[in-house]
Amino acid sequence: MKYILFDFDGTLADSTHLYMNVWNQLAERYNFKPVTKDDLLSTRNLTIQERARQYNFPMHKLPVILPQIYRYFKEHVSEVKLFEGIKEILDELARSGYVIGIVSSNAKENIEMLLHQEQIVSVSEVMSSSRIFGKDTVIKKFMKKHNAAPDQLLYVGDEVRDIIACNKVAVPFMWVSWGLDGFELIEKEKPKYVAHAPKEILDALL
Repeated sequence: MKYILFDFDGTLADSTHLYMNVWNQLAERYNFKPVTKDDLLSTRNLTIQERARQYNFPMHKLPVILPQIYRYFKEHVSEVKLFEGIKEILDELARSGYVIGIVSSNAKENIEMLLHQEQIVSVSEVMSSSRIFGKDTVIKKFMKKHNAAPDQLLYVGDEVRDIIACNKVAVPFMWVSWGLDGFELIEKEKPKYVAHAPKEILDALL
């Protein structure tokens, strides 16, 4: 294994509060239901479609809503931090010879701003998926660019859509428990690794 690809929001970046704030602003404008921290916990094992129904959100509005969310992220990036211990994990993986990339549906500019803000120099490549369900296409492009076989990669993420994308391209997946989705959703897709703390990422790989 040579390449470690990370999801961004919920895996590296502790950005939940930011998304809650912008969601609730948009909810008032577009008549969605607002969300609380308790709601996020109680819906961890619901699919995206099930959550959308619960919050009265029509999925066809994603192309309208997502640009507004990522614009809000850019304007408030100074309020976002990496999860505790993540910077040290990234640095150690890079020192150990792994090539580290990020594949996210967040805007590339937003990710690069946060990496600069947090003084992260261990990430060599940032790739953004224009569709929240299109990460498999981005991962395939990465493999083609680097002439890498699927078993040379590991993707680390927190959502079921991440592991589904990885399974489409036969890339091993590590689920981290501190993000958005619960294990009941994830276990059906058979992750190769499970990590409950950033240090466990290192334990699995080193």
